[in-house]
Amino acid sequence: MHFLAAWLAWLGRQGTGAVAASLFVGIMLPPLAALVKPIFAETVFALLCLAFLRVDPAALRQHFVQPGWVAAAAAWMMLATPVLIGLSLVAFDLPERLPGLYLAMILQAAGPPLLSAPTFAALMGLDAALSLAALVVGMAVTPLTAPVFAALFVGGGLTLSPLALGAKLLAMLAGAACIAALVRGVAGQPWIDARRAQIDGLSVIALFIFAVAAMDGVLHATLNEPLKVLGLMALSFALSLGLTGLTALVFARLGMAQALALGLAAGNRNMGIMLAAAGAAVPELTWLYFATAQFPIYLAPAMLKPLARRLVSASASAES
Repeated sequence: MHFLAAWLAWLGRQGTGAVAASLFVGIMLPPLAALVKPIFAETVFALLCLAFLRVDPAALRQHFVQPGWVAAAAAWMMLATPVLIGLSLVAFDLPERLPGLYLAMILQAAGPPLLSAPTFAALMGLDAALSLAALVVGMAVTPLTAPVFAALFVGGGLTLSPLALGAKLLAMLAGAACIAALVRGVAGQPWIDARRAQIDGLSVIALFIFAVAAMDGVLHATLNEPLKVLGLMALSFALSLGLTGLTALVFARLGMAQALALGLAAGNRNMGIMLAAAGAAVPELTWLYFATAQFPIYLAPAMLKPLARRLVSASASAES
């Protein structure tokens, strides 16, 4: 038991590097995807449970006691950026030239922040509580905003059920919050504080399973159409990093630890939930973009962690 706890703590300390490596494991071991796909939904739920457990509830409550910045962040992520991206894609005539890619990017822009956004924020030493607060609000409003943007930009080519999506999101959020509250009530906050590294290790395992499942079919596509895969990957990196940087600039007044946490949430959207709501009948290019969009999600934390530490440290020094 002591060995397992030590191993989880070690894995948690590897954090962003271990998460990035999981992508390449998923690509090189395609049969593993079939093995973990049946537990994909449970993995997503486990990530949300760990996110609630990892964040100090007092810090999370503080963001809702003074909800101005959380509301502003949710409005930026769930209203402003989908409009900005949608209009940009239409201006480049993407609906006519590449309808499958256009659909994928609209679903991505309309989706809520990634469930693992607070986990990534914690692994990078950023404000995970603010990230989780923005995630909760974003998930809550998705059943209202996503169908509007789908109808506005995609039209009748996509059917989304706000009621079904809302019920699913509510069940996931309420269930994860209740499980985390139960563990916290039984074990106590000091017990959780002493095991943050182990909780991070469990998050890394859950993220590994998610990545392996998402990489199903990527190796085949890369071998047969390498330029297409590289182009989609470059596009997904540009969108993710661009939104991350733009959001950090918009909310820079909050401080770097907060602004970058919101940037990661804005730049990494939960396209998986949107695809699940859209159903299986989407173009092949849409699914391939979803797979390549996992690369910036998994690699950006490792790439940005040194920069984040320097910026946060410089911001803290300037404030003191």
